[in-house]
Amino acid sequence: MKSREHIFEASPWRAIAELSIPSLVSIVVMMLYNMADLFFVAWSDDLNQVAAVSLAMPAFTFLMAISTMIGNGGCTKIAQAMGQQDPEKIRRYSALCFWASIGFGLLFMLLCFALQRPLLTFLGAGGDTCVPTRSYLLILAAGAPMILLNHSLGGMLRGEGLVRVGLAAHLISTFSNILLDPLLILVLHQGVAGAAIATVLGNAIAIVYIFFYRARHADRCTLELRPAYAKDLKALGAILALGLPNAVSSMLSGLAGTFSNRLLVQYGTEAVAAMGAAGKATLLVTMVQMGICMGVQPLLAYCYGAKNWAKLKGIVRRLLFLTVGLGIVLTLAIWLARGWVIHLFIKDASSAALGIRQVSYMLLMGPVIGLYYLASNFLQAAGNAPAASVASALRQGILLIPMLYLMEHLFALPGLALAHTAADGASVLITGIWALAYYHKITRT
Repeated sequence: MKSREHIFEASPWRAIAELSIPSLVSIVVMMLYNMADLFFVAWSDDLNQVAAVSLAMPAFTFLMAISTMIGNGGCTKIAQAMGQQDPEKIRRYSALCFWASIGFGLLFMLLCFALQRPLLTFLGAGGDTCVPTRSYLLILAAGAPMILLNHSLGGMLRGEGLVRVGLAAHLISTFSNILLDPLLILVLHQGVAGAAIATVLGNAIAIVYIFFYRARHADRCTLELRPAYAKDLKALGAILALGLPNAVSSMLSGLAGTFSNRLLVQYGTEAVAAMGAAGKATLLVTMVQMGICMGVQPLLAYCYGAKNWAKLKGIVRRLLFLTVGLGIVLTLAIWLARGWVIHLFIKDASSAALGIRQVSYMLLMGPVIGLYYLASNFLQAAGNAPAASVASALRQGILLIPMLYLMEHLFALPGLALAHTAADGASVLITGIWALAYYHKITRT
């Protein structure tokens, strides 16, 4: 264990760099992962297939929320156990996360196949978008256990301090997907079905790599897979509770995406495709700041577990500067390049023009949105699962969902983009105040 602790014991800036840089690379790769399907599907010049990816995405987001709940919860508990010098807990948490990933993946698959008709209706798929949406959704559902397992294993590796190994697995998954996409979509003419197959295969290849690394480096990687270590349901509950904040955010994001798509459908397929492209264009701003805060979360959890308040304060102060600075730079960069970015995903001129307008609205809170991610990840790392869960629910659920209906009623189609801006601003304010109060509470003890 000692050989892995250097990453937590390093100076604040070095520790932040060692944890956040791999996480940032992982986030950039994840962006490519998220964009690849839509990018290559767009070459078909079929707006129905482009819209199908957007319509099915909320269900995929829900699946990723489950992986976040298991992976981030396991990451936090494993990092805390590292700080407490307790290898037995590390083994127990690893085994629980491994088997929970498989179990939840199978449950997701069964529910999607059993409830496919009402699910497609709920997602807003109908008419010419129904068949491609169904193909994309059901193939992803069939691969759900592998998708969950890959992402959960990455979180567990981060908790052990094996950040580069988790990053390597993520790179393998993403680039496998990107390489398979053009082959399946453009060469074999599988359309959105090919995009889904590429996603599943990419995750499977990454799992093989992780297992290979574990077999070759058992002294460094203590990921425990034996079922005998996965019987502590109370510990599993603690893992899921800590991972719930990030999962809630993703689940509600998927739910909000569904409601948004249902509102967009009344404006036509062009509007659905345009909003999907606009959402992809703003990913860089939000996901980079999210990546920094999620990457450093094990360090925050380690400091909390070790009761090292001085170091915790120094890290939080540096993260405040880092997230806001990057937020300003990235927001300006995307706004200047918004036309080029939108045209990557949409070839239709009128739909692209609509997407460009929506991006401008959605970028308004970009400079400060990192404060929201810092606050929610801090609350989670400090073990305040209830507060972190509510904080995570604000931006993508408690505030965004009602805002979608209110702003659409007031401003019609532009209101669906403005709803994101309003929800982001309120979330930063509320979550920031909450985290600051808890920060002062624990550091004064």
